[in-house]
Amino acid sequence: MAKRKIFPDAGAALSGVLFDGMTIMSGGFGLSGNPEHLIAGLLHSAVRELTIISNNCGADGFGLWTLLNNGQIRKMVSSYIGENKLFAELYLAGKLDLELNPQGTLAERIRAGGAGIPAFYTKTGVGTVVAEGKPVEEFEGALYVRETWLRADLSIVKAWKADPEGNLVYRKTARNFNPNMATAGKITIAEVEEIVPAGALDPDQVHTPGIYVDRIIQGPAYDKKIEFRTTRPREEASA
Repeated sequence: MAKRKIFPDAGAALSGVLFDGMTIMSGGFGLSGNPEHLIAGLLHSAVRELTIISNNCGADGFGLWTLLNNGQIRKMVSSYIGENKLFAELYLAGKLDLELNPQGTLAERIRAGGAGIPAFYTKTGVGTVVAEGKPVEEFEGALYVRETWLRADLSIVKAWKADPEGNLVYRKTARNFNPNMATAGKITIAEVEEIVPAGALDPDQVHTPGIYVDRIIQGPAYDKKIEFRTTRPREEASA
């Protein structure tokens, strides 16, 4: 039964799942932990009018940028525009809807969606444009703004390892938004670097239980790009 979760490639895993106008959560932070093969599958599918929930929208020529460049994204729910010039240009030209969130608020909205919590209160954004149109209440002498959960028709995530049951292990900073997003989609598809045999993962090391994961693919290769490489001159060796 578990082997039915494993699909040969992104196209097969996305088959029967996609529809125009759907909402998709996509893991990743900058260029770390992006489900790049599943994003490529979305590009080739030509599904359109997408609402994408993701920390940012890839980088020039890579990741979610490709969907943006192909006109497939209608709205972004993000916390960072960054150096993505196309993202900024489309938004400023009125060709892309944007719901900008403080980064911690975005993470908590996603976590709340996976936990079945429809709303929560936070100090972040009180007295700013972030709070406009949202209820604000006082608790113990401080003001808090009410934020609502985020959920998706589909979550696509990137993990390091999976077993046939869909239990996932992430590696270091590539973990980022992926675990929360895996819980908040009606359907969750994970792409991984390695699929290990059943029983090979230490249960104490599993970050996402397989009950949240519907389909798995093993990516053939990962470029693991560095968005900004920062270096310093090597110090001269002492005599």
